[in-house]
Amino acid sequence: MKKSFALLAITVAVSACSSTPPADPAVSQAPQTPPGAATESTPAAAATASTAPAASTSTSGVNVPADGALTAKRSVYFDYDSTSVKDEYRPVISAHAKNLAQDRARHVTVEGNTDERGSREYNLALGQRRAEAVKQGLTLMGVPATQIETVSFGEEKPRDAGENEAAFAENRRADIVYR
Repeated sequence: MKKSFALLAITVAVSACSSTPPADPAVSQAPQTPPGAATESTPAAAATASTAPAASTSTSGVNVPADGALTAKRSVYFDYDSTSVKDEYRPVISAHAKNLAQDRARHVTVEGNTDERGSREYNLALGQRRAEAVKQGLTLMGVPATQIETVSFGEEKPRDAGENEAAFAENRRADIVYR
């Protein structure tokens, strides 16, 4: 178990070192599309929370990181019925971990979400496990657990109300919310 955590931490550190956020500000504000989702633009996709600007405030007035494209991405998407963080989202978690480790006064809530398939109880538990998986990634990168709160919304806060695979993929996520 310790070996798998060490391997995960090393993999994340290496992938974070090889990633460089794009210099083009337009790129950092592009919508984040989950794998398997339709690539066409929809009103629901345009209103996603994962496209938070790289500015220093959010719509709620809470300060958020102003350090580029990776921290502008706030969502980690999951495969169906999975709690495994995909390799493509490790740099996003790493960027948020770096911000949180540098500013111990900053706190986040990781909100776990699911698509509508499954019972309400099962989806609440799955959403919690997804939030915990992102929290574990943050703590493995040096963020104290006291800076991170987790909550599950299950299927209660869908980002896309559609009933197709693209909508389901958009709703299988954990959101990192600065408070």
